[in-house]
Amino acid sequence: MAKVMLRENDEGKVLFYVAKKDMEEIIEKIEFDSEEKWGGEVELTNGETWFIEPAPKKLPEEVNAKRLSLG
Repeated sequence: MAKVMLRENDEGKVLFYVAKKDMEEIIEKIEFDSEEKWGGEVELTNGETWFIEPAPKKLPEEVNAKRLSLG
């Protein structure tokens, strides 16, 4: 598990930042994408897949995420 900061950029895309790795990527695909249930499996621009526990969408926010696969 890693602490991840999520925030929206000026274009409305969600940025996924892992401070420990100094990695910032854009979320390309997301399993659940509504205001009430947001998260699940997410695919980043670098090809990695991570899991964010689904919850109401509140950005910016720091969450725990688990890497499922490398890009």
